[in-house]
Amino acid sequence: MTFLLSSDHFSALPSCISAIGFYQGSLSSLLCSCKSKQAHFTKQQFLLEKLWAPRVLPSSAPIFPFPPPHTDCVEAHRVCSADPPCKALHRGLELCAADAAVSPLGEQAASECLERRDALLAKHPSLWACKCQRGFRKEEQCLRIYWGVRLLPGDDELETSPYDDTLVDTRMASLLDGENQCLKAAQDCGLYEKCGSLRSEYVLACTKRVPGTNRCNQHKCHRALRRFLERVPEEYSLGVLFCPCTNTLCGERRRKTIVPSCSYQDMEGLQHNCLHQQSFCRREDVCRSRLADFLNNCQPSHLTASGCLKDSPGLCLRAYAGLIGTIMTPNYISNSSADVSLWCNCEGSGNQWQDCQRLQRLFTHNACLQAVMWLVSMQVTPLAGWGTPAPCLQTSPSLPLPDPPRWFRRTSC
Repeated sequence: MTFLLSSDHFSALPSCISAIGFYQGSLSSLLCSCKSKQAHFTKQQFLLEKLWAPRVLPSSAPIFPFPPPHTDCVEAHRVCSADPPCKALHRGLELCAADAAVSPLGEQAASECLERRDALLAKHPSLWACKCQRGFRKEEQCLRIYWGVRLLPGDDELETSPYDDTLVDTRMASLLDGENQCLKAAQDCGLYEKCGSLRSEYVLACTKRVPGTNRCNQHKCHRALRRFLERVPEEYSLGVLFCPCTNTLCGERRRKTIVPSCSYQDMEGLQHNCLHQQSFCRREDVCRSRLADFLNNCQPSHLTASGCLKDSPGLCLRAYAGLIGTIMTPNYISNSSADVSLWCNCEGSGNQWQDCQRLQRLFTHNACLQAVMWLVSMQVTPLAGWGTPAPCLQTSPSLPLPDPPRWFRRTSC
């Protein structure tokens, strides 16, 4: 959810705050909508968070004070652990999370866990506002703490990302400004020792067969892919993954970069149900976090020129790449386009068929993601790309240029 405030947003802040509604002591969702679309404040920036996901009993505890600016969840947990009452409450909440992971909590158990959670956050609101860093040495520990106060997965909780994106890596500009052609990107990676060695590591992990079978170890393959993406600077790793192509040979090389026969597809060629795949993802902290990050940073919107709610192609591209190496790994679907998709279908979805289609379309018909992929394929800088004339590029007849997003003006060549 995004708060849209007018140009005098600071003076409008009190009126927006007064719009906050409370239901049995819980903060309801808030949307301050004004005509201007120029100032966007996310829930994190506005320091307002939903206190609980849907389908869970509402809390009866007092409203928490507005949390302080983002802190690291590991640090927030350390501060809590130094306070015996906070430590005891947090330990109780961990037991609630463990029970919820096994089976849905009953009405009484859910109520008790909510009271415990509310008491904890009333004393230490930083545990709700904290964030994590991708590729950080303690990332998994940090994510366990982040999700530990949220207990149960719900659709609305995926509106926010557990990752701190306040510091955007400007080195991504080299990927999006046309400097990294596919061959050059591969050569640059090979010349950079860490990139070359970690790329060889994931290729080996994704091609090696489990003894006595004709199958790869997908878990090891995914882990090696994540290591590559987390430890190699983005101008190298993302340059290899998203290099612009003008012919099918290049497109096929790009499609096979992540060894899709192991990391993307099922070894037997079977496609699982997308909702089942998402359900498994939500049970694992890293995958759950990367999916939340993607949904948050690649959320489409018709209110912005770029088609992205956050107007940040770099954040969306990074969030998309973060899914690679998880059960929700996406990939290019052919060697002749920049279209991407999950490896799953909606067969057997029953009355959840529309939900399944909606999940698929987040990759196949997402205006924000399509704009980002178009920028990469066209070698356009994200800052100069919005509303500027498209470049005149020469391409092979075998790989036609993709259609530009609606906001991009094309000049005559």
